[in-house]
Amino acid sequence: MAHATGKKQGDPMRAVDTIRPLSPIQSECPNCAFLEWGWPANLTAGESRNVYDLVTHQQPIAQGNFLYQAGLPLASLHVISSGFLKTSLGDQEGRNQVTGFCMTGELVGMDAIGIGKHISDTVALEASRVCGMRYADLTDLGRRIPAMQHHFHRVLGAELARDQGIMLLLGVMNAQERVAMFLLNLSARFAAHGYSASRFRLPMTRAEIGSYLGLKLETVSRALSHLHDQKMILINGKDVELKSVPDLRRMIGQHGSPNAHSLLAVTPAL
Repeated sequence: MAHATGKKQGDPMRAVDTIRPLSPIQSECPNCAFLEWGWPANLTAGESRNVYDLVTHQQPIAQGNFLYQAGLPLASLHVISSGFLKTSLGDQEGRNQVTGFCMTGELVGMDAIGIGKHISDTVALEASRVCGMRYADLTDLGRRIPAMQHHFHRVLGAELARDQGIMLLLGVMNAQERVAMFLLNLSARFAAHGYSASRFRLPMTRAEIGSYLGLKLETVSRALSHLHDQKMILINGKDVELKSVPDLRRMIGQHGSPNAHSLLAVTPAL
């Protein structure tokens, strides 16, 4: 998968060409992640200019470096321009629990909104870039541009609903079903950002997947191997191809929960 910007024509991993015409204001950051994230708000040219001028563009984050650290005050929210990040919680015993994975095009840092400081660490899984905006500026924009505020609230609400649904489903799924849900959710999110829904790279380790899904590393590896043997997926190191999406969907849909398939819709983060 191309990780530079993810918005270039001819990218072999893009499912469709969804490139939008560049605004004259986008000469410095032609693929401004924040403007792209705010596209559903249907901003006018003047409103886009207001957003663009408040963004810190293309901030690099080296692999393994923090974007946010637990306990630090809320300052800015960021949209990932390229790369992949993970969020995790630690305890005083040194144990660490992965709580999510964030990809290109997604808004991160919202964990701090409730209490004014970050409750989780956000770390780059690979060399990444983000476009950020001070939270105070974003809230001020929301007051002046109602469509932007509405879009932000929709994103925040979708993330909360998705997190609750996933936790409920994980309580009744076996290992193979959890891994299948994980892959299908990633597939839907890649597709939403213009990438292939069937072929993508997993930048996280098997141990990190296991931490998120509540499984041991060996269990994740066995589940992936089983899905590979059943010809539902083709796995080669970190590269995965979904060979039979209907079979994967049937696997997680057997619980009869309406949440099972709604979680495969477009979501801000997993």
